[in-house]
Amino acid sequence: MAFPTSVNDQITDEVSQNNVSNVAQAPAVALGTLYQSMAKAAGIAADNQVNAQQQASITSNAMTTLCVTQILGAQSSSGTHSILGS
Repeated sequence: MAFPTSVNDQITDEVSQNNVSNVAQAPAVALGTLYQSMAKAAGIAADNQVNAQQQASITSNAMTTLCVTQILGAQSSSGTHSILGS
């Protein structure tokens, strides 16, 4: 243990204050990390919803194209005039 001098007391006081500061900041850092994690998770969920909506739109367009193709094919093969005039 060091001899009690004015320099040693100042150093000891500074170290003690630094440790108290670190302990006092821990809850704020933990909540900040929690909020960042929650924001990231919400952003990923929104990205997934947008992607699902885009995929559903592509599937819907493909199904509409298929149905219209079959309707036009059925009209032209039955002897009636198709919309395209052939």
